[in-house]
Amino acid sequence: MTETAPRRLLPLLTGRHGGSRSALTCRFRCGDACFHDVPNTSGGEYFGDVAARAFSRRTALKAGAVVAAAGAATTVLGQQPALAAPGNQGNAGKAGAAPGLNFEPVAPNTDDKLTTPAGYLQDVVIRWGDKLFSDAPDFDAANLTAAAQRRQFGYNCDYLGLLPLKGQHEFLLVANHEYTDEVLMFAGYDAENPTREQVEVAWAAHGLSVVAVTSGRRGKRSGALDPIVDHRLNRRFDTHSAFELTGPVAGTDLVKTPADPSGRTVLGTLNNCSGGLTPWDTWLTAEENFNQYFANAASVTDPVVKERLRRYGMTGGATERKWERFDDRFDLLKAPNEANRFGWIVEVDPYDPTSTPKKRTALGRFKHEAATTRITADGRLAVYMGDDERFDYFYKFVSTDKVGTGDNRDLLDHGTLYVAKFTGNSPAAEITGDGTLPSDGAFDGAGEWIPLVTSRGSEAISHVPGMSGVEVLLFTRQAGDAVGATKMDRPEDVEPNPVTGVVYVALTNNTRRLPGQADEANPRANNKHGHVLEVAEARNDAGAGSFAWRVFLLAGDPNDPSTYFAGFDKSQVSPISCPDNVAFDKRGNLWISTDGNALGSNDGLFAVAVDGEFRGQVKQFLTVPVHAETCGPWIDDDRVLVCVQHPGEGDGSTFENPTSHWPDGGTSVPRPSVAVTWRADGKKIGH
Repeated sequence: MTETAPRRLLPLLTGRHGGSRSALTCRFRCGDACFHDVPNTSGGEYFGDVAARAFSRRTALKAGAVVAAAGAATTVLGQQPALAAPGNQGNAGKAGAAPGLNFEPVAPNTDDKLTTPAGYLQDVVIRWGDKLFSDAPDFDAANLTAAAQRRQFGYNCDYLGLLPLKGQHEFLLVANHEYTDEVLMFAGYDAENPTREQVEVAWAAHGLSVVAVTSGRRGKRSGALDPIVDHRLNRRFDTHSAFELTGPVAGTDLVKTPADPSGRTVLGTLNNCSGGLTPWDTWLTAEENFNQYFANAASVTDPVVKERLRRYGMTGGATERKWERFDDRFDLLKAPNEANRFGWIVEVDPYDPTSTPKKRTALGRFKHEAATTRITADGRLAVYMGDDERFDYFYKFVSTDKVGTGDNRDLLDHGTLYVAKFTGNSPAAEITGDGTLPSDGAFDGAGEWIPLVTSRGSEAISHVPGMSGVEVLLFTRQAGDAVGATKMDRPEDVEPNPVTGVVYVALTNNTRRLPGQADEANPRANNKHGHVLEVAEARNDAGAGSFAWRVFLLAGDPNDPSTYFAGFDKSQVSPISCPDNVAFDKRGNLWISTDGNALGSNDGLFAVAVDGEFRGQVKQFLTVPVHAETCGPWIDDDRVLVCVQHPGEGDGSTFENPTSHWPDGGTSVPRPSVAVTWRADGKKIGH
């Protein structure tokens, strides 16, 4: 459809629930991380601190070199339209939409359903508990068993990807299962006394799924996808599946445990959030809030070990799920090194049903949110990663070897891990913490990639004084602290634009940032709505050591003067809050899913052009059901897929009285699911 008149600003909601994450989500997803002390207590400086005093001659020379090196990168961003000055409404009244984004935006709402644009159809691809194998029973919410769950789709799907199979109608769907919410899963759940069967069901519901799907069962114009039960490539991985440690950390003393004296085989993967796909069609999945599964950090007496645990958010006694009662691996007093075996990027080969997934230790250990890739100018692989914690860091790994035509099976064991340091180009006095643009009309500047460690198979060469190479890989946060990396507002998903090469970083929020801690890359104090950065590397080369950057979006209510939509007329944008996962379509439009919408509406999926006359025109494409989070997403010409995570996870919600009944309706329990939407007329998305 073609618009003939400018749209009015879409309304905000103040209705049935207050927005943002519920206490139940905080409890089960991340172990109430936001209510605990910020783990990063390092003396690393904000660039407001740096700008407030004179540089030493050595620092000034170094900064000058960085800015000069980033000059080529600045030209990449310079290809975009000039940023509008504050208050400039030069695009007011503009009708139409960017190519690929021609749909009527969905209005904010609190409906218990998946809401999509007019002219689009929708369906559920696969639900929690749907069988991958015919020997599994049908889902029965009242009779969950671990044996059944190991053969069914897991709980709380997050990242998803589609890989091609032979023929145009079949794909491999790969999905993470981040965490379980036992209050919604089990009738009469007693959090203080979970049963062994409940714990074993939860173990089986965590992990990963690989499931073949087909688009060939419902006619040419349908974008629906159906699982292929018993496909030879279908697989489930859970907390007791075998994973191989590779790279320099494998076999070292700090990953040896009573259950694995060799330090090379880990049982399970935990709290897998976002991820990515490699050029050789393997799947990178990110272990995030693993800290919440390990008990009794408060009883550890060794001061070095205690500090290492604290920096990763492990400070308490018993865990929420009480897994330590049923498996000694989750008790730090009995298996002090077990936690060191989580927090990695995991590589899975979904095309080989006999393969063992690899935890790639050369990519560092932290609360990984993402692992997306781009090939450097000379043919090597760059992997971009965010550490999803308030005041933590943005990373890049660059392989030593080039991407070849073979299986590339060891490529991610050889390379250099970097952390980002951002430098603003505005006077410190102009970064006020309230979102007011500086006098040059943009929050922008230069940056450098600081090398932390270079891995060569089993060898790790540290670039951080006072830390060995293995220590840098195991305790990567402390290495970032030591080199003065820039403290960010929860860097989550990271995605390179396939058209321009510019990298986009979703910074979800940070309500702990004080006015005096605002800097040009994180320009708002009490940043409850988050923002999105653009990073353009020098010479548009993913292997460069420097970059230019600027703030693309400051999310929130468009009526709030602290918000910014790349200079676009704010009366023509959809309200957006808490950007989380990001993806691109083939035209280079950015798609943003949200987590914890603090504006009163359900979370959703938004699309925005990053170039051209509609740059910054955010449009809401869908909303997810009550108390759910929008994850994934996956966008191609024919369909848009999202993972609908934790529907009904609202305060007071229980198995007996859930706040959502999506997707099955009636009085059913909510079931996290993969959903798909497509145009009813069979045409391409957004046309």
